[in-house]
Amino acid sequence: MDLQEAISGLKLPLNVRNDLFAELNSLQLSENEITEILQATQDEYARSKVEPCEAVGTIAAQSIGEPGTQMTMRTFHYAGVADINVTLGLPRLIEIVDARKVPDTPMMTIYLEAESANDRDKALQFGWEIEATRVSDIADILTDTDEMQIYVEFDDRVMQQRGVDLDAVVTKLQALQDVDVRVDGSNVVLSPSVKRYRALLQIVEKVRTMVIKGIEDIKRVVVRKEGKEYVLYTEGSSLKKVIPLAHIDATRTRTNNINEMHEVLGIEAARNSIIEEAMSTLREQGLTVDVRHIMLVADMMTVDGEVKQIGRHGIAGEKTSVLSRAAFEVTVNHLLDAAVRGETDELAGVTENVIVGQHILLGTGDVKLIAKTSKA
Repeated sequence: MDLQEAISGLKLPLNVRNDLFAELNSLQLSENEITEILQATQDEYARSKVEPCEAVGTIAAQSIGEPGTQMTMRTFHYAGVADINVTLGLPRLIEIVDARKVPDTPMMTIYLEAESANDRDKALQFGWEIEATRVSDIADILTDTDEMQIYVEFDDRVMQQRGVDLDAVVTKLQALQDVDVRVDGSNVVLSPSVKRYRALLQIVEKVRTMVIKGIEDIKRVVVRKEGKEYVLYTEGSSLKKVIPLAHIDATRTRTNNINEMHEVLGIEAARNSIIEEAMSTLREQGLTVDVRHIMLVADMMTVDGEVKQIGRHGIAGEKTSVLSRAAFEVTVNHLLDAAVRGETDELAGVTENVIVGQHILLGTGDVKLIAKTSKA
């Protein structure tokens, strides 16, 4: 019996067929047992399919909303790491369906290529390369208000650890306007041309936050060992700048910023990101929700080729039904605008039919019986 051929003949989703083949291929089973398993799988899949005229949207809303009431509202620290916070629980779920431009705690999960993934030193070195190194990270900045000068005293050990060269720092500092830069051994003295206290403080702040090396949006990098490989977690996100770098496994590297995934990798990646982020948020809370409900939400949010929120500025505000839009938020505005434009409501959805007291066009309400009568 050709197992691959037998499975390919089943009317099942591709990933189910692949999983079935992998499992059965690893077991020593007779042809009758394999046939029985294939038939049982086909029957189970048929039972799990949605019935015609089913209210899938309402069920999806209930299936996500009810477990959502059990979720905690907290910010999570990675175990043993005090530096990276990740928003989880209800706030994270709200962030996802609101399609926030920037999440509260943007972070990236960076995977390395096979030859670098098992080397801790290479992973740490790469972390230093992408983490934003500011002047304040490698030096003490002292202000002399009597002489109107700024002294930058560098820590040689930290500079060596982060791979920063003094000449590169001086070159960056010389780009400052109206500031004279003088090197004194391993220190640098800055003298503003304008001898005013306010101007001095402004230059101090510029120097303190100046990025010498790395990617500006990545504030911190933490290296963790997962299985046999080292994975980098970042506080801050910049997918567009990280993916082209050498030694990066671009196929697995991702960010929790869904809009950034859309911008860099396209709408399908954004859809998958919505599904994965929502499911991982629910899983972390110990909640089980069928992935099809999340997939329906993700499809609705991305069906037009852009990521839209589920709200009055997105899906709910763009419904064709006037009454459905008015029932959600800003009722009077929707009714007035529709009256001015002379819109009509076809009463095709759930909300508008409930409002006017008619049967909804779902389930048995969507079935119309026509009886043939014999001619007299």
